[in-house]
Amino acid sequence: MSVSPFMEDDDVLAAGSRRRQIGAGSARSLLLTILGEFVHPRGVPVWTATLVGALGALGVEEKSARQAIARSAADGLLVSQRDGRRVCWQVTTPGTRLLAEGTRRIYTFLTDAPAWDGRWLVLSVAIPETQRQLRHKLRTQLTWLGMGSPTAGIWIVPDTGRESAVATVIEELGLADKAFAWTGTVASIGSPDAIIADAWALDDVEQRYAEFLSTFGDLAVTTAAEAFQAQVRLVQAWRRFPFLDPALPRELLDHDWPGPDAAALFHRRHDEWHKAAQGYWTDLQLRTS
Repeated sequence: MSVSPFMEDDDVLAAGSRRRQIGAGSARSLLLTILGEFVHPRGVPVWTATLVGALGALGVEEKSARQAIARSAADGLLVSQRDGRRVCWQVTTPGTRLLAEGTRRIYTFLTDAPAWDGRWLVLSVAIPETQRQLRHKLRTQLTWLGMGSPTAGIWIVPDTGRESAVATVIEELGLADKAFAWTGTVASIGSPDAIIADAWALDDVEQRYAEFLSTFGDLAVTTAAEAFQAQVRLVQAWRRFPFLDPALPRELLDHDWPGPDAAALFHRRHDEWHKAAQGYWTDLQLRTS
């Protein structure tokens, strides 16, 4: 299973700590948002100057912007084409797949809440502490699938439909001989609320939703440049929620969850700013051609 490039290291860390400002992001993270919003949908190469200019409009210094581009190329998301002394960049085939998956997840997140059948998928997988890189990869991919870990070596999610995706992760990481899983309903032993609290930092996620609603609820833009900046920041903030929020069924939440309101705001603001933001990108391409 491919991990979405929309999941950065700061997203992984944010699963355990919310000490990041809504809309903030590294140059690399902002570049990925730009690729997903403006480059990938158009399917045409883009000049280095255009990417540097776009990141500059977001407050990123030129050196950091160029480093972000180089890192994305080293990761296989971009490939360069030289035209004399100038360089343009094309999203690679693997990069296209990853950006498409990340975009699909972002724009469909919390748009549908099917009825829950009361069943859970539980995964047991043991990885030695010494294999930290493998543990990190597993945590990243299972968290992207909405799973939480209430105790070491155990992962849970109230959605048995994710069994195939979880199996793919286990297989691709070479952990098939160290894992097993089962599905079923919760027994009358222990407290489901306590398990959920141990598996997911829902208080932190809820606070992040509050910040998102506050930040973008009354934000107004008057120029194309402001629309571009606002849309990138909007997507930058929203794209972390599919990683942080397991989208639990209503039956497992003890109060109204702010996620649906935040999702509605995301789509409303994105629709409002889309045309002007895309117009800014088109003008930037012309200025840097």
